[in-house]
Amino acid sequence: MKHIFGIFRIKKDERGMALAAALYAVVLNLLVILRYASQYTKVGEAYHQLFVRTFHISGFDPLSYAVVSQWEQAYNIYRHPLLAFFMFPAAQLNQALMAITGLNMVPFIVGCMLVFCAFYSILFLYRLMVQVIGVQRLDASLLSAFFMSMAYVMVSVSVPDHFCFSMFMLLLTLWVAGRKMQQGQPFTKWQTILFFIVTAGISLNNGIKIFMANAWVNGRKFWRPANLFLAIVLPSLLMWGAARMEWNHYERPSQYIKNQKRKAEVAAAHAKIAQAVRDTTHLTDTTAIKRAIQQAIKRQAHQQYVADHKQPWNRHKGQPMGKGEFTQWTDGTTSRWQSTVDNLMGESIQLHEDHLLQDTLRARPLFVPYRYALNYVVEGLVALLFLWGIWAGRRHRLLWLALSFWAFDMVIHMGLGFGLNEVYIMGAHWLFVIPIAYAYLLRQTATQRRWHRLLRTLLLVLTLFLFCWNFALYTHYLCTAA
Repeated sequence: MKHIFGIFRIKKDERGMALAAALYAVVLNLLVILRYASQYTKVGEAYHQLFVRTFHISGFDPLSYAVVSQWEQAYNIYRHPLLAFFMFPAAQLNQALMAITGLNMVPFIVGCMLVFCAFYSILFLYRLMVQVIGVQRLDASLLSAFFMSMAYVMVSVSVPDHFCFSMFMLLLTLWVAGRKMQQGQPFTKWQTILFFIVTAGISLNNGIKIFMANAWVNGRKFWRPANLFLAIVLPSLLMWGAARMEWNHYERPSQYIKNQKRKAEVAAAHAKIAQAVRDTTHLTDTTAIKRAIQQAIKRQAHQQYVADHKQPWNRHKGQPMGKGEFTQWTDGTTSRWQSTVDNLMGESIQLHEDHLLQDTLRARPLFVPYRYALNYVVEGLVALLFLWGIWAGRRHRLLWLALSFWAFDMVIHMGLGFGLNEVYIMGAHWLFVIPIAYAYLLRQTATQRRWHRLLRTLLLVLTLFLFCWNFALYTHYLCTAA
């Protein structure tokens, strides 16, 4: 246990980076807290409706505020099977503070959780580059700053969604895996199970990445029956079984109530249409009247269908690849190239001035161009350096582990189209792979002073530009958004 908590100890040579990370996380969270504190600190009852209706930062959901204000299973159970339970202690703390202060302290409690996860995410990335990849501390500090300058790292660490928590676990996994590769130690079964429960409990798809870490660290030992069954198959089955039980207990009853309510509303609407037809028709034949009523109902349904498909939440979705329980979340028609340029490598890394941090499901167009050619130059440089970094580190297992994380997300989002219409909000799950690739590039050029100095200068310019650009736009939004 002492060893486990030892990973959170700040070493003397990390204090400078730790101070910068703490200041970064605290300032960003304070800006969001101050933006919403006057609304969200009031004690009430309909918290879920309040937060969903009034919280507007890109496509992020403020469900953590709702769960910590008054505990409920508000998350999508199949995507976040244990997250509500992880929030239970925070919810109880908030209830106690409500009784003492008469205020809903949820912005501050969730803010502290985000600061903690953001702080250690940055610190784990810094340690990974210094201790495992072996770059100079100055280079690791520069790359950590570059990571902090990216748009949807900056936003993710300060909004009450799950992404910052996931990023924390993924970077912790990479650091632990890197140290084990370095020391020739295995990723043990109990470590795999523990990491899987927490990571998959927060976001189920990220649980696959824990198995990837086990595979890359353990090599052929991954395929041993004991490891496959105890560390991979059994936890997966238990997590899936827990999610199904949870859905049956929490979601099924509410789904039944919603369906019954919907049926009653539809029946009432049909009865109203039928009465209107009877009151206005000149027909006397019963069969003809019934036919007229059915035609009126069909017209109404068609008009509603057309109106719904004009709404952003429908218009900005591509056609799913199927109509099943999970295939309905896919997207087979949205342009992948434009999504890559404008959103994946665009909005994820540098915010757009136009439609700043608007929600695609409410007002933001699916694709937003930048006003200036400079933004595309920056995007191109980031992408080219990323590819160069991959080439530089192509013989290192740690980079391939990080790239397998990235590739898994690309298959889900760019291949299957899951969340493609707002792919940038998932950036916290993979953006850290870019500075990791850059670290191998800096390591490779360390003996070539001229190239190393040139590369450092270029990364410093990119970092300063991205930080100033994104921080200015983000603070402007938080200070002026209605």
